[in-house]
Amino acid sequence: MKAVIQRVKKAGVSIEGKAVAEIGQGLLALVGIGRDDTVRDMDWMLEKIVNLRIFESEEGRLDRSLLDTKGALLLVSQFTLYGNCKKGRRPSFSDAMDAEGARRMFALLVEKAGRLVDKVETGVFQAAMDVHLVNDGPVTIILDSRV
Repeated sequence: MKAVIQRVKKAGVSIEGKAVAEIGQGLLALVGIGRDDTVRDMDWMLEKIVNLRIFESEEGRLDRSLLDTKGALLLVSQFTLYGNCKKGRRPSFSDAMDAEGARRMFALLVEKAGRLVDKVETGVFQAAMDVHLVNDGPVTIILDSRV
């Protein structure tokens, strides 16, 4: 499982001009699910996302997590994180999980995140979404459960 985590002042998702998800201070996580990913990968990823110490403490150090700050979490499914561009000019997505498997795993990720974080929002699986954010810092972290 791969994720791009961005610390945000606010973020949201809209489809055809209509807002479907919005958060304030917190994290935007673009999440890609690989064809060999398991619940163990998902649990690792969720634990990492909510506990990453990437928010500033009173001393100005990156020493607080999403859980510490009681921030919100916006999860967006992003199969293109598995785009392999080594050959040619068109990415291959053969390492991404099939749509139905990824839909189930992403739904489970959202459900489990909701048990840990007070406010969890999400986009619409397989929809063409406009994702907007105000990056805070900017702070952007790339995670891979297999590395």
